[in-house]
Amino acid sequence: MKADLIIKNIGNLITMRGENKPRVKESMKDIEIIKDGYVAIKDGKILDLGKGLNEDLIGNDTQVHDAKGLTVTPGLIDAHTHLVHGGSRENEFSLKISGVPYLDILKNGGGILSTVRATKSASFDELYNKAKKSLNTMLSYGTTTVEAKSGYGLDIDTEIKQLEVAKKLNEDHPVDIVSTFMGAHAIPTEYKGNPEEYVNIVINEMMPRVKELDLAEFCDVFCEDAVFTVDQTRRILNSAKELGFKVKLHADEIVSLGGAELSAELKAISADHLMAASEQGMREMAQNNVIANLLPGTSFSLMKNYADARKMIELGVPVSLSTDYNPGSCPTENIQFIMQLGSLGLKMTPSEVLTAVTINAAFAIDKADQIGSLDIGKKADLVIFDAPNIEYIIYHFGINHVDRVYKEGKLVVENGNVVY
Repeated sequence: MKADLIIKNIGNLITMRGENKPRVKESMKDIEIIKDGYVAIKDGKILDLGKGLNEDLIGNDTQVHDAKGLTVTPGLIDAHTHLVHGGSRENEFSLKISGVPYLDILKNGGGILSTVRATKSASFDELYNKAKKSLNTMLSYGTTTVEAKSGYGLDIDTEIKQLEVAKKLNEDHPVDIVSTFMGAHAIPTEYKGNPEEYVNIVINEMMPRVKELDLAEFCDVFCEDAVFTVDQTRRILNSAKELGFKVKLHADEIVSLGGAELSAELKAISADHLMAASEQGMREMAQNNVIANLLPGTSFSLMKNYADARKMIELGVPVSLSTDYNPGSCPTENIQFIMQLGSLGLKMTPSEVLTAVTINAAFAIDKADQIGSLDIGKKADLVIFDAPNIEYIIYHFGINHVDRVYKEGKLVVENGNVVY
C-alpha cells in the first residue's frame, strides 16, 4: 500500500504510543521519541511511522513533506472549553484585579450570569462566527480536538442553540468538537429562591431533549459553593448516566466541597479544576481511574492557587491539562501557554505536560482509540513545532511555536497561519 503523504526528516518524532490506558505516575514521562523519524499517512490515518524512511511506501502520487529536523507531536487536545458564548467580560477585569472574589461577582449578577444574558441575545450566526474565530486561533496553536460545553443558556432554547452551533462547527471546521451539555452551570436569577426547581428542570426537561436531539456526549455540573451542591450534582449526573450521557464535573475549584470524592463515587471520566481538592478525594479518584483535568490558566487569571498536580501524580491520578477557554475566568485559546503554566505553575515536567495535552486528554473525552498518540490506524493529527525538543516549547514561553499542523493528513496550518 502506498501512502498519500509522508512527512520525513523529523528531528524528534514524539509518538506517545503505549498501553491503552491513561498514563499515571512515572508513565506520564513515557513519551517515546524517535530520532530522524517519518510518518506515512493514508486516507487521513497513520499508515506507518518509524526511523529513517520506508521507500516502499512512496508511490507516483505520494506527497513527501520535509520536516526539516523539527519536532513532531500528536495534535494537541483541549478537553475543557466553553467555546460557544456571546459577549466578553472585560468590564469585570478591574473588579477582579481589586480583589473582588469570583463568587461575589456571580452573586451580584455578573460572571456566568452576565454571559448568559449575552448568549441569549446573540443569534446563531453571531455565536457561530465568534466561536469559529476562536477555533481558528486554537488550531493555529496546535489544537486539533476540543471539548465544548453549553451552559450559557440556562434555558432549553439557548442551551440547544449553543449545542447546535458546536455541532455545525464540528461539521464545517477542521478541529473536531466533542460536545458537553452543562445546563447546570449556574442557577438562573429567577430560581435563586428555589434552586431545586431548576435542578428538576435540568433533569426532567433539558437533558432528555438534548439526548433526543443527540447534541452532546457528556453532561457536566458546576459543583461549587453558592452554585450546585454535592447532592444536587449527584442527582443530576446520576440522571444523566441513566439517559446514556458520560459524566464529568467542575469539582472543588474554589471551595473544598467533596467534588473530587463525588467524581470517584460516580466513576466520572474526569473531574476538572480541583484547586481545592482534598487529599482523600485525590486518593479516591486514583482508585476509580478518574482523570484530573487541570486548568492552570484559570488559576493564573483568577490569581488563585494552582491545583496540587505533583500530589495527584504521586498518588496515581491520571492528569490532563486544558485551557478552560471562557469569557470570564480564563479568556485564552492558547494551549501552549497552558502547557507552560503546567510546568511553571503546576511543577510538571515537559514530558508530563505533553502527556497531559495528548493521550491523557484523549482519555478525558473518551477518544483515545482515535487520537492522542501517533500510532498506526489512528487519525493523522499532528503538529510540527519549530523547536528542537519538547523542553524548548515549555522553556520559551509566550510565543507560538507551531510551524505546521496536519488534521487527518491535510495541511491546515502553515508557518503558524491557518490555511484550510
